[in-house]
Amino acid sequence: MRRWIVAVLVELDLILLALVAAVLSWRNSVRTIDFAPFGDAPGFTAIRYTAPWQLLAAVLVAVAGVLAIDAAARLVRGIRGPVGTGN
Repeated sequence: MRRWIVAVLVELDLILLALVAAVLSWRNSVRTIDFAPFGDAPGFTAIRYTAPWQLLAAVLVAVAGVLAIDAAARLVRGIRGPVGTGN
């Protein structure tokens, strides 16, 4: 198997892993708190977002994007062949 094929397959695995980790990080950043009615005040649900988890999710999506661009470049380069062969 050619090295570029292995590199593309490894990058695709890393992209998938980064995206799954980003989803898990984002889901971990959302906290809901239910407040019961108190006197005349109605009950409500508050949503709190945790910034470090959201930052981690954003970084993981950016890393996955860079890996996707690199995998696409390797794939195109590998299919076209080496530059300068005189085709």
